[in-house]
Amino acid sequence: MSEPEEFLSSLDDAGRAALTARGRHRRWPAGSSLFLEGDRSSTVVVVVSGRVKVFSITEQGEEVLLAVRGPGALLGELSAVDGAPRGASVAALEPVVALVVPGPDFVGFLSDRPGAAMALLRLVTSRLRDADRKRVEFGAFDIAARVAGRLVELADRFGEPVADGVRIPVPLSQDELAGWVGASREAVAKALRALRERGLVTTGRRTMTVRDLDGLRRRAGG
Repeated sequence: MSEPEEFLSSLDDAGRAALTARGRHRRWPAGSSLFLEGDRSSTVVVVVSGRVKVFSITEQGEEVLLAVRGPGALLGELSAVDGAPRGASVAALEPVVALVVPGPDFVGFLSDRPGAAMALLRLVTSRLRDADRKRVEFGAFDIAARVAGRLVELADRFGEPVADGVRIPVPLSQDELAGWVGASREAVAKALRALRERGLVTTGRRTMTVRDLDGLRRRAGG
């Protein structure tokens, strides 16, 4: 369930140096916004350190988490390419350092480097496939399976081995996890309790350890 390598790691050394030369580094504290849904800005952001959440707000004011991105992730590329407003908001889950590249400079970078343009195409294709898979999950799997699937994704991408399993260092709240799986906070709390009772995970305040990753992966299969 993990995604392919992030955009920055898909570039060669010369490509990374060329992209870095077109931007500047900036810092964001935890909880701050990198950009907002509907903004007209075409700036592209490449995460250097820290993790961010990509989300949208419904008409009812509820937050729907779309993705969690980490070091190497490319953000805002669609607005740079097509000039349309931002399709989602991005906020720092923890202190973030990122490379900020003006949209026209990013497009010029892609024009100069066909390999980078192909890397972007593979990235966009991967994200579309992931979105399609999650839509299928919403209709086919129960809430516990969807929660297990998101925890497997976080463990695969960001997990840190510890004595009793794999620690997930991403500081997501139950509300954010609920928005990610399309369920209420109460339903997610019940699903987490069921996963704990099966010995698959242990949880604390914005902390979680996967005790049995293979078992969790099986539960994620519905």
